[in-house]
Amino acid sequence: MPAPAPAPPVVIPSGGTNNIIVNPLQRGNPVLEAIRNVSKEFGDIVCDYQVGRTTGVLFLSLKYHRLHPEYIHTRIEKLGQSYNLRVLLIMSDITEHRDPIRELTKMCLINNVTILVAFSVEEAGHYLSTFKQFEHKPPDMIKERVDNDYDSILRSTLTSISKVNKTDVETLRTSLGSFANISRATSDQLQNLPGFGQVKVKNIKNAFEKPIRNNATNTLDMFTSHAKGKAKEREEQASGSHPSQSVPIPDPSSKPLSPPWDIELDLN
Repeated sequence: MPAPAPAPPVVIPSGGTNNIIVNPLQRGNPVLEAIRNVSKEFGDIVCDYQVGRTTGVLFLSLKYHRLHPEYIHTRIEKLGQSYNLRVLLIMSDITEHRDPIRELTKMCLINNVTILVAFSVEEAGHYLSTFKQFEHKPPDMIKERVDNDYDSILRSTLTSISKVNKTDVETLRTSLGSFANISRATSDQLQNLPGFGQVKVKNIKNAFEKPIRNNATNTLDMFTSHAKGKAKEREEQASGSHPSQSVPIPDPSSKPLSPPWDIELDLN
């Protein structure tokens, strides 16, 4: 097997480290005017926008993609193994965008490319500016900050429930006291609190009481009941007893399997 082609050298901005390097192919793209708070310069790069020493962005308009579907495949092929983070920034400028975005997502998964979708020129420019501005920032700059004290953790936990805001958390804390008391509160207790309607109370009760079930657990229950039914049938046959009314045993093969994602089929 031939060795992979070496990655092209990273272009260093000549006007300063805060510059985004732009491929000359992007001249005339209105996105350039939407890139703010950082400088730009044109350079010989394989991507469209180099927003960091290890980050390259390809830009694609869906309107252009509809006319030239082979274009992006050629660009990704030329990109090779360049950059640690490779991004495809899509401009959704057509009405029927769902199918092409889905196909492009498959292609990006196969080629180790991260996909971003913008629905306006300003949004696309903001993404490019943000990449450059956060190039040397630590990861915790974009992480949610939660203090370690009890009230902060309680507030962060309960506001993850739909419709529950910080004011509601304070009401729960002052009225019921602890997280344990909140989790055991009845629907009547919650509805008597100010600002707690039926929908909010239902969401809180579901968060604490609704069982976590999925297709796997349902399938397991079905197979378990099927096995018990078969065992009971064999015991009755061995003893010679014939029940007056036979109980139908569910056939696990009768349950339709979930169809595989089309994206899985393509990857396989």
